[in-house]
Amino acid sequence: MADKPVTDPAEPSPAATDAPEALTSADPTEDLRRERDDYYDRWLRKTAEFDNYRRRLERERREQADQAVLNLLQELLLVVDDFDRALSVDAGDDAGAYRKGVELIHAKLHDLLQREGVKAIEALGADFDPNVHQAVIHEASPDHREGEVIGELRRGYMINDRLLRPAMVKVAKA
Repeated sequence: MADKPVTDPAEPSPAATDAPEALTSADPTEDLRRERDDYYDRWLRKTAEFDNYRRRLERERREQADQAVLNLLQELLLVVDDFDRALSVDAGDDAGAYRKGVELIHAKLHDLLQREGVKAIEALGADFDPNVHQAVIHEASPDHREGEVIGELRRGYMINDRLLRPAMVKVAKA
């Protein structure tokens, strides 16, 4: 025992400060408690870091979604401004020019929707599909086959491959 240097137990050894696994006391139970407490502390810190990371990601996702909505609404407001200007002008005798202006605004709105991935559902003449159509009228029609869409009351839309709004249709009965 004369070979080992004597250290003050209150003073941490360099090995104890660098590596928590280093056993520094003579009591192995105390060393295990310290090691357990160290691992528990690390676990609590990592859990808190992960919770903060998850909250930050969720906040960033919400901000991105909000920004996307704001960008779309700003584009739509440009179309609303065009409609306001068109409605403030007196059509007078030249209703053709007025109609042409409204058609240009309509085309601008459809271009905006197309850029955002929105496409109209072609319903007329198609077979009724409850996944994309909402039947509001069933009408007997000898000129059409059973289940054929013979009228469109409200156009339906898809965004990419998802249904945005079903088409309200009139369906033929035999």
